Amino acid sequence: MKFAYTILYVPNVQESLHFYQKAFGFEIKFVSPQGDYGELICGDTTLSFACNELGEANFKQGFQKADGQSKPWGVELAFSSEQVEEDFQKALDAGATLYEGIKEKPWGQKVGYLRDLNGFLIEMCSPIAD
Repeated sequence: MKFAYTILYVPNVQESLHFYQKAFGFEIKFVSPQGDYGELICGDTTLSFACNELGEANFKQGFQKADGQSKPWGVELAFSSEQVEEDFQKALDAGATLYEGIKEKPWGQKVGYLRDLNGFLIEMCSPIAD
């Protein structure tokens, strides 16, 4: 078995794709003809976005929509970088909001937290030393 992708349900797929492209440098891999689903190239696992309406069609019991106003869920997207401070600032410049500044962990890893334009939690971190 292989972890294939993560799908974030968002109000606007195109805006989300372009935010992640600008903030983190990920390339757009695919956008459906309807524009209701899109994927980014960001390593071994694909990061995908689907519109809230597609979520409503998929989940008959409903789902909690991201609104950017509530506290984030206990889930994060983690992006590793050799230049975490510079990439953290690039994301802020692209429209991410600061959630927790960069701190060094006892094991030497640098970790900071942002929220994307939809309110999803993003961890920016340096690689863990072997």
